[in-house]
Amino acid sequence: MNRRESDRPQEGGPEKNGRVSDKMGTMPMNPLLLSMALPMMVSMLVQALYNIVDSVFVSMINENALTAVSLAFPIQSLMIAVSAGTGVGVNAVLSRSLGEKDQKNADKAATNGIFLAALSYLLFLVVGLAIAKPFYLSQTSDPQIVSYGVSYLTIVCTLSVGMFFQMTFEKLLQSTGRTIYTMFTQGAGAILNIIFDPIMIFGLFGFPKMGVAGAAAATVFGQIAAAILAIVFNVRINKDINIGFRGFRPDGKMIATIYKVGIPSIIMQAIGSIMTYGMNLILIQFTSTATAVFGVYYKVQSFVFMPVFGLNNGMVPIIAYNYGAGNQKRVRQVTKLSVTYAVIIMLLGLLVFQTLPDKLLGLFNASEHMLLIGDRALRIISLSFLFAGFCIVIGSLFQALGNGVYSLCVSVARQLVVLLPAAYLLSLTGKVENVWWAFPIAEVMSLCVTLFFYRRIDKKIIRNIGKGLGED
Repeated sequence: MNRRESDRPQEGGPEKNGRVSDKMGTMPMNPLLLSMALPMMVSMLVQALYNIVDSVFVSMINENALTAVSLAFPIQSLMIAVSAGTGVGVNAVLSRSLGEKDQKNADKAATNGIFLAALSYLLFLVVGLAIAKPFYLSQTSDPQIVSYGVSYLTIVCTLSVGMFFQMTFEKLLQSTGRTIYTMFTQGAGAILNIIFDPIMIFGLFGFPKMGVAGAAAATVFGQIAAAILAIVFNVRINKDINIGFRGFRPDGKMIATIYKVGIPSIIMQAIGSIMTYGMNLILIQFTSTATAVFGVYYKVQSFVFMPVFGLNNGMVPIIAYNYGAGNQKRVRQVTKLSVTYAVIIMLLGLLVFQTLPDKLLGLFNASEHMLLIGDRALRIISLSFLFAGFCIVIGSLFQALGNGVYSLCVSVARQLVVLLPAAYLLSLTGKVENVWWAFPIAEVMSLCVTLFFYRRIDKKIIRNIGKGLGED
């Protein structure tokens, strides 16, 4: 893949070499952020939609099917943690290299990132073959839930190659400012999933009736299709990087650099898997319905959080590029704008959760018992939205500046030090509705720790960008 020297430069910006990525250093910040983030926000909303549709169709089988899919979430979340965390590392290194005009390093980050995606898939292939049944038996002895869950999780893990390559090649597009194409890849994968969910679950149009396994099959089919599309876009359109594997050898130094940013992100998201697993164990002691409610919450809240994550995906390469280019003003501008947009999104989500919890639960064929538990759960947990937007954006700022360990510390404190212990202690009251208060309690703590680390990174790094003192 050869760089295209004739790409038109951004209006109002310097000629430089005319690469699309140069807009991150020259384009006015608000339109730049929107142009980078909106495609990602739209595509992630579509992702959230297909996650919900997946569970809506599964809930039509019975509540145990919904519970089985909910119990699979920790492993699915772990897969996302590994793929997204590695992608964050690749994104940050590649964008910073482009900002520094280091083409060789940018290309090296891309090829090693693809290599790491392949290794990650092989890891979860083994997980799917060896761990699915023991994982379910550790949470429940209900034979129907175990049967549903093992078939679902085995397919999702052993055919996860599409997810890992989709994530990696989308990060390459994001790193060079081509976020519009990731909207197409994610949208295509999600739409295919939505179309094939009912076909494969209920056996329509001559397909065999696969039940819960059909939901998993539709998911991996959509991911593989999206991965193929993302590869095509990179090969044909992404001229800011040169991807080639002739004579390729893994570069230990580059892999270490990628994971310097990526591992804290992986661990941070993997902690979410541990938290979810722990919450499932706490909630199932009350009733499997409480676990199903928790699973439904995670599906529905994605409609609020996914746009914020899309916003972050647009923000991170802008910060990394301008950090590499030594432009402190633009780093501050994009951070302020991103926090503003994220807080607005979260407040809108809070309003919906407080006023329409019964309508949200009704999407999942909720029984009266599920409505009774879920109404209180959604109202209480959503109070944490008040602070979550700020914390998410600032956590991504830490990662973009190469200080992902700060995000890791916040996540560990929130989910393991506060949330799970608080949930356990509240469960001792014997009332499941008290357990939900662990979420807003943990988010208040998260806000305090995030503010502490932000003041630290502002003093040590942000204030010194462009002064030759930007390294921590």
